[in-house]
Amino acid sequence: MKVIISAGGTGGHIYPALAIINKIKEMEPKSEFLYIGTHNRMEKDIVPKYGIPFKTIEIYGFNRKNPLKNIKTVTAFISSLTKAKKMIKEFNPDIVIGVGGYVTGPVIYAAHKLGYKTFIHEQNSVAGKANIFLSKYVDKIGISFLESKSEFPASKVIMTGNPCGENALKMDKISKSTYGFDNNKDLVLFVMGSLGAATVNDVIVSAIPKFKDKKYQVLFVTGKDYYEKVKDLKVSKNVKIVPYVEGLAGLMKDTTLMVTRAGASTLSEIYALGIPSILIPSPYVPNNHQYKNAMSLVNNGAALMIEEKDLNVDK
Repeated sequence: MKVIISAGGTGGHIYPALAIINKIKEMEPKSEFLYIGTHNRMEKDIVPKYGIPFKTIEIYGFNRKNPLKNIKTVTAFISSLTKAKKMIKEFNPDIVIGVGGYVTGPVIYAAHKLGYKTFIHEQNSVAGKANIFLSKYVDKIGISFLESKSEFPASKVIMTGNPCGENALKMDKISKSTYGFDNNKDLVLFVMGSLGAATVNDVIVSAIPKFKDKKYQVLFVTGKDYYEKVKDLKVSKNVKIVPYVEGLAGLMKDTTLMVTRAGASTLSEIYALGIPSILIPSPYVPNNHQYKNAMSLVNNGAALMIEEKDLNVDK
């Protein structure tokens, strides 16, 4: 099978796309892939590392604060549509898959106009604008939360879940002893995303002295941007601070409790692995979708939530 897949901008789109590629490879090992991403976002650094053929188009999201900049956005969309059509014709796929981010707009729309089968995947409980626009032009739509179903044509929707969840189940367990912890004591894992979240991280740092000599252990994953600020912090021996954990889902398998943001991919791993969690959704995302993602778990008794505005050291 020949597959074009497009996703970009954030890991929340890119890693589900990679999980879909892995699943197709598992089912049809001889499949061929082409990944189409943006020219200046993180997919350009991540995807080629996996040996997946990668091409880019120049595309931008709409600017709500400065409408004049949208002239460039519209011009880029028209140009990228032409470029996407050329890539699709040359590769001649069996299907074109969009996994979120504005890069999927011209790719999926071009595929539809050329008569190719199309599929999009929505990771969040609130559908993104690109996916809502594309829903009129695709054959099928995969969703991760039932809450987003009403935003799409009902006849096209399939409840697939987020493919990162299955990836998490397949990952090898990483023992907490890898990070110097006692295997016989509970581990609390604080993770605020690959880049970190300064506001929440500041509260966690202030709370660290309260963790001293507790019966549990704490691993604080700061994110790469924040780590320099706290790397020399003096902490008790049951607390460790790191910038990043490679293969985080593997370590989650040896974790008692997780305190984290409520991004769609993270939540898919939490509910696939059945990890008790305290969610602190980011309020800085479109449509407040992390709060709504979190509420899907909270309403089903699967997690607790603290909103960032209510977060303090004592809590």
